Amino acid sequence: MRLFWEYGYQGASIDQLCRETRMPRASLYQRFGDKQGLFLATIEHYATTRVSRVLGHLAAEPLEAALAGFYEAVCVLATEEADARGCLISCVLADAAGSNARFRGELEMRFTRMEARLVERLAHAQGRGELAAQAEPAALATVVAAVARGIMVRARAGAPIAALRTIAKTTSQMLLNTHSHHA
Repeated sequence: MRLFWEYGYQGASIDQLCRETRMPRASLYQRFGDKQGLFLATIEHYATTRVSRVLGHLAAEPLEAALAGFYEAVCVLATEEADARGCLISCVLADAAGSNARFRGELEMRFTRMEARLVERLAHAQGRGELAAQAEPAALATVVAAVARGIMVRARAGAPIAALRTIAKTTSQMLLNTHSHHA
């Protein structure tokens, strides 16, 4: 995971991957089919171990706390690995997707899953009166997710966590001030 995260899909060589996984090339191909198969298995592992932690914060109440926790987890994930900044999905998979239909499909599925969880959470907040009746949870979820991905890309470019936290806080404030029931 770290190799792909640090070097990107293209940059991580089969030799490096074999060394890092301590698997002979034949075993790696037998188990994963090819480099693409290994990369997709890595994406699944990353989603299970890292993205799920970020999404777990959405369970907090009220919505303001859920967004704060979600974005803080995004900022930490984006910067906690010194040599692997950003996100394996929104940076590395997005970069690799290019003309690769298999990777584009995976990227779309990952984006859709995250946005579906955000829609769920925002609709819940709307039902509790925390978002105005005219707010559109689906549209807001897309924006919340897009900002999270933008934070990841900024981190990949070297932005310090303080700058990322400012983006996160500003986004949460805008969303809550513009779309809350009390605005």
